[in-house]
Amino acid sequence: MSTVRGARERARIEITAAIKDEAKKQLAAEGAAKLSLRAVARELGMASSALYRYFPSRDELLTALIVDAYDAVGETAEAAHRAAVAEAAPHLARWIAVARSVRDWATAHPHEYALIYGSPVPGYTAPQTTVGPAARVGRILIRVVADAYRSDGLALPPLADDLRAEAGRMAAEIAPELPPEAAAPLIAAWSQLFGLVSFEVFGQFHKVVEAREVFFREAVTELARSVGLLDSRRGRDTSRP
Repeated sequence: MSTVRGARERARIEITAAIKDEAKKQLAAEGAAKLSLRAVARELGMASSALYRYFPSRDELLTALIVDAYDAVGETAEAAHRAAVAEAAPHLARWIAVARSVRDWATAHPHEYALIYGSPVPGYTAPQTTVGPAARVGRILIRVVADAYRSDGLALPPLADDLRAEAGRMAAEIAPELPPEAAAPLIAAWSQLFGLVSFEVFGQFHKVVEAREVFFREAVTELARSVGLLDSRRGRDTSRP
């Protein structure tokens, strides 16, 4: 029985992967809004009723693709961070490495990036199961800044009085290891990182930015400095006790 069960599980994994692969082809050709279970089944030579045993609805298939995409870019960012830490890179260099890895993944997988950071799919509401995968890149950026803060590699930027309450909430809910002075600019830099990537992936830099690698590197370096990450050549932040 265990051999039969194992064979069935392998077959299910293979068919699930084939369904996702065909769905990705449809995303590239037609966009997420036109994703159709019937069309996927037709291309795979399956009956629609058979495909429904794997994904009972279009939304469930979309959710699987969304989670996969978030996990893929998250794993890429985590791998870049691990490599930078293994090389004992300074915190600013770790930030840049993570940011570059996100850009590299997005430009290599533009349709999957568009699925998670492009226009919302009409009629689709992402379930709670997408939240954890969606936060993976953010958690790595938080870790970079938190590690810098613990090792005196962070110069806390000034915080406007009228933002202090909101920054305190952000810190408590999203980055409890950081003070409000770091949490607010970190959230801003996180969003601006994906703004830079989206501008490139979706073509807004066409005839505007030509040297995109250099431009991106300098832009994300400035984002890191806005958070308070210090250059390795700079000394301890004397504003902290």
